Amino acid sequence: MESNPIVQQVDWETGRRVGVLPALRRNVDIDDTAESVLRRENCCDPGSRCDQAVEITLASGVHPRLVGHQTDPAVAYQVETIGQQDLDGRAYAERRRTATDTKAAFGLRIGRAADAPPQQSQQGERSVQSKFPVLVVVLLCACGGPGPVAGPQPAQSPLQAGTPAAVDVDALVGSLSVRDKIAQLVMPWIPGTYAAFDDEAFRRMQAWVDSLHVGGLIVSVGSPFDVAAKLNRLQERSRLPLLVASDLEAGTAIRLNGGTPFPPNMGIAATGSDSDAYEVGRVTALEGRAVGIHLAFAPVADVNNNPANPIINVRSFGEEPHAVGRLVAAEIRGLQDHGMLAAAKHFPGHGDTGADSHISLPVLTANWARLDSVELVPFRSAIAAGVAAVMSAHIALPGIDGGRLRPGTVAPNILTGILRDSLHFTGLVVTDALNMGGIANEYGAEAAVRAFVAGSDLLLQPADPKTTIDAMTAAVARGEISPERLDRSVRRVLQLKWQIGLFTERIAPLDGVPLVVGRADFREEARDMATRSLVLVKDVNGTVHGLKNARSPLTLVTYGDEDYRAVGTTLASELRALGFAVTVFKLWPASGPASYDSAAVAIERNPVTLFAASDKPIASRGSIGLPDAMMGLISTTARSRPTILVSLGNPYLIGQLPEVGSYLIGWRSNSVTEQAVARALAGAKAITGRLPISIPPLYARGWGVQRRVP
Repeated sequence: MESNPIVQQVDWETGRRVGVLPALRRNVDIDDTAESVLRRENCCDPGSRCDQAVEITLASGVHPRLVGHQTDPAVAYQVETIGQQDLDGRAYAERRRTATDTKAAFGLRIGRAADAPPQQSQQGERSVQSKFPVLVVVLLCACGGPGPVAGPQPAQSPLQAGTPAAVDVDALVGSLSVRDKIAQLVMPWIPGTYAAFDDEAFRRMQAWVDSLHVGGLIVSVGSPFDVAAKLNRLQERSRLPLLVASDLEAGTAIRLNGGTPFPPNMGIAATGSDSDAYEVGRVTALEGRAVGIHLAFAPVADVNNNPANPIINVRSFGEEPHAVGRLVAAEIRGLQDHGMLAAAKHFPGHGDTGADSHISLPVLTANWARLDSVELVPFRSAIAAGVAAVMSAHIALPGIDGGRLRPGTVAPNILTGILRDSLHFTGLVVTDALNMGGIANEYGAEAAVRAFVAGSDLLLQPADPKTTIDAMTAAVARGEISPERLDRSVRRVLQLKWQIGLFTERIAPLDGVPLVVGRADFREEARDMATRSLVLVKDVNGTVHGLKNARSPLTLVTYGDEDYRAVGTTLASELRALGFAVTVFKLWPASGPASYDSAAVAIERNPVTLFAASDKPIASRGSIGLPDAMMGLISTTARSRPTILVSLGNPYLIGQLPEVGSYLIGWRSNSVTEQAVARALAGAKAITGRLPISIPPLYARGWGVQRRVP
């Protein structure tokens, strides 16, 4: 890759763009972006009326300016920590060497919390002092170029006064007003979709940066170019660099249209390879940093031991705490070895709940012994792996919290007592979205104050950023929040911004985006993982086994939610390419009795029926599972003819459908997985995955019918 990125010079007094100097001159074709994998968000696009909710998924190919130069050497890798994790060694050593080379090249310093001594706080928390001074250097250079155009210049820090100056984090904290300190801790949500810079909604986001001086943003679904361009514009206008975060569970495809679509965490666990989790983290970091994202709200560290959990499900690595912990640690290393901060979620554990915290307050009735031996195990692994941040859950734990029914996000004895004091976590504590029903229904605008007093640092996705800053400012004025407590959190945030290079370079060069996001080698890795993640739970009558020899005509009946009506399209196309005659009938939540009657007629046309169901956890839906009409159609069909059920999501479906003779789990509804499913059904690929969860009443964790390809 060429060495001159797009570089921008900013007038920090006015926030006005002075110049943009493209370093690479080539045409970029964005017409062939890969499929859009949409997810609903907790907060609407400013100015819109939609009701959305957020689910709270080479080194040589990335330009160094995407990450930024650091003055300190990279943190040495801790061999002992890896040794304690019993990681799968497949290709791990090679990737570790690559990661070390990457850190050395980029100068990354993402510290491991395990290296720091335990800290105490106000209610058990003590200030995490800056161990290293921040050196902010102004590089004014003139690089030769064609014609009269001046050479590229890096963006300047607002602390610079035209000459090189060394400024430490403490000095920066001391220079900020109380209101600006609070603003550094507030991260509102913005959509990633295209918007003109004079669009009303974009102007509102810009005002958050220009007037409120927020410290960061949470970006949602959009094309990589739209996301990068929008973030660059906002970074240019911000006096301090913005920390940009996004939900990047199991890869960027959940947010970036065209990002690499990996299986969800539970699918990664089904491969049995910890190095796959590391690789998901690696690719996520490289793709995310390429568009200007620095903090991934991932991995999910919840232990999903409740099949009825409506919001975690396949987002978890499984039900066995130590296995989940190993995979969590591996993904964290993959992320942070390659320049992306990781945030393990949802502390202290959202896996055994029966309600969705986007809607109401779930209650976990665990005592300390249970919490210590199950839910906290993956978080201990995350902290040992050096995770930069931990996200709190809006769930009540009356057995731990003195019988009180309040979100853990506002409970000091949970965020400070357990996370800080017992687990010795010294990094950032971030809230889950503050506009979620599990906390907003009770506390409204005061949710941020309660969360901060309890021990949070970053205040995510408030309904109104200004109201939140006002409420926090008032809390400081009346003495509820001490200046020292406020400074500790601000110091943590600014320290991380420095560690990942944002004081040196905050702009994502647009020319680098198509060189990284959705690369062919990344997608090939995703295809390989999708194939190895497939689990054949049962094939009682040999229907799946028989397809590889007899290309029986199939009726494919699909079910997908309103956001993904394309479910089954790639599956049908790939089966036809493999020699099957396929009749397709699509159903979705709005389908009525007439549609189901028509589906039954289509089923009669062919000897074998294949159901493909995309049932997945959706924020604010409040339940998981197929509708009764769909369950009835599958059950009736399975009693009368050879039937295969493929789950492209929720793995627990077979528990209520004992009549189905053949059941294959594909974990996610996207083109990569559907292609893998088609090839597995046709006998072109082996089926080797094993369940990372048990499926009551018959199938234990580790079960899987293995089918090899000669």
